[in-house]
Parts: sequence; structure tokens; C-alpha cells
Amino acid sequence: MKKNIILGLAAGAILGLTLLIAGQTIPKAGLPVLTTSAGQSTDVTTLNIVLDEAAIAYDYCDVPTPEMVADGVGLGGRESGPGFHIEVTTDLAKFPAGTPYKAVIFAIGASLKGMGASGLTLDSEETRLRKCIELCKQKKIFVMAVHIGGESKRGAAGSDNERMIDAVAPLADYIVVTKDSNRDGRFTKIAQAKKIPLTEIEYALGLVDIVKQVLQ
Repeated sequence: MKKNIILGLAAGAILGLTLLIAGQTIPKAGLPVLTTSAGQSTDVTTLNIVLDEAAIAYDYCDVPTPEMVADGVGLGGRESGPGFHIEVTTDLAKFPAGTPYKAVIFAIGASLKGMGASGLTLDSEETRLRKCIELCKQKKIFVMAVHIGGESKRGAAGSDNERMIDAVAPLADYIVVTKDSNRDGRFTKIAQAKKIPLTEIEYALGLVDIVKQVLQ
């Protein structure tokens, strides 16, 4: 799976990248960072590959609770289990376990299969996301919403994917989307209504330069 995603990113690079910033500058957040999924699709794997390409170390958990986010680097020493995945690549010499996160990146995209594997429903995933973001707001942790799944991770109002967008994007501090993901301008409308900086990229690989600017 990861190899196929890498090949897809490389193909996107060959086709070229176009970065469009909707009247906004790219905000700064810094490290350490946690990556996670909003909807349990494989788009979070693409996000993690992007950070690897940018040479940015990170913590990852597919279904963190607010308590885990609050525990900071290392996620309280928790380990992966059935339907629950954790990966810690953060430089612990620079950011010891327990160091508060400065940013959390949510990869938006719904997968009923992925949610089922984690014991989640649409309702419980939506509730978890809102609680995690509430914690981020309380702790002044930068929230970055990323939608790189294109039209395949969109849908009609009230659909699985749109509910994940509603749960995260309007509450984010920064939104990054691919052109296909924003074909109907929905993210542009959210960004304008909530005064959230928005960057539109041609392909997922365009995230590499962006995360460097946001996190380093």
C-alpha cells in the first residue's frame, strides 16, 4: 500500500505542481507534531509519507483520544493494538516524552471499513474528532486540516466524507486541499466564512514544501 502511494506521489511530481494561496500567507506552527485521521481512510498514510519526504519526524495515531493528545510526545507511552495504531518517530532527544504538541494534522477522508476496524461509527468518529479539536483549542495546539483524497473522498451534503469535513475544517487554523478536493469550492467557502488560511495544491506531493514551512 505504502509503495503504491509513493509511486502515485512521484507521478504527481512528474506532472508538475501548482500552488495557489487564496489571499493568505502560510502560517507557522512548529514542532512537535501529531498526525491523525479524520474518518480512518488511507489518506493519513499519504500524509505520513509526505512528512517522511519532508524529513519531518512526527508522532502518529489513527484514533487518538483527547487525553492522548494532551499527553504530548509519545502519547503517554501507549502501544499499538488491534484497530489502534501508534508510531513515534519524533526526536526524543529534542522533544522528550510528554512535550506538548504544537500542531496536530488531520487527514480528512471517510472509510466505513477503516472506522469499523477501529470499532468506530460515523457518530463516534465525529464526536471523537470534535473533542480532540476542543482539546487542541484549549491547549493552543495548531490544527491543520488536510484533504488530499480528491473527488473520491467527497460526497453529497450529509454523506460520510462531508460529515468528516464538517467536523474538522471549520474549526481548523489552516486548511490545505488538492484542487480536485475543492472542485466545488466548498473549502474556499468554509475558509472565507471562518477566516481560515487556505492553500490549494495540484497534487498531494505539494504538501511537502507546505509542511516544511508550517512545522520547521
